[in-house]
Amino acid sequence: MPLTIALADDCALLRAGIAQLLRAEGFDVVGQARDPEALLRVVATCDPDVAIIDIRMPPTHTTEGLEVASEIRLRYPRTAVLLLSQHVESEYARELLATDATGIGYLLKDRISHIDEFLDAVRRVAAGGTAIDPTLITRMLARPAASGATVESLSPREHQVLSAMAEGRSNRGIATALRLTERTIETHVSSIFAKLALPPEPDDHRRVLAVLHHLKALT
Repeated sequence: MPLTIALADDCALLRAGIAQLLRAEGFDVVGQARDPEALLRVVATCDPDVAIIDIRMPPTHTTEGLEVASEIRLRYPRTAVLLLSQHVESEYARELLATDATGIGYLLKDRISHIDEFLDAVRRVAAGGTAIDPTLITRMLARPAASGATVESLSPREHQVLSAMAEGRSNRGIATALRLTERTIETHVSSIFAKLALPPEPDDHRRVLAVLHHLKALT
């Protein structure tokens, strides 16, 4: 069965364009909304696999999208959330990832022009993964770490690997992107876990913890 999608954006033209793109790729767009209240009704009625949400929506066009995303995750945990933003707003990303990074995405709207990457992000969050825009990650990695943060001990290559992990890439995907062997990436990932003092747990969970640990250490 196709993945089901709910869309929320107050720009009708953009909303229609994304819906058309998704349908052309085999997704089932089960509902659209222009404000948080309408989106909650769509999610309650249609139980979509993914809600794609603009961060800035009526009435104030500030953080309504982030707030409704948090409410959806609380009330309808089966529905993954992919937030779209016009600008790099790292504080919103940290809030979004503060409790649980599974089934979460944060992309810049410009990323929609990279159609394959956008569609991959939708599928990834639907499967319980994480999709964070690489532009956002690059901006956050470029900022100085908080005093005493253990992320300061990471090497430049480990920062690259952690950035790719935050985008939701697998070890194989990171190896392809960085043109390294998968075994080399496994070594870097193990080193990141050790330097961030993450306890032995399933690797999927530790990957999320590593990303959260890193983002929380940045100010």
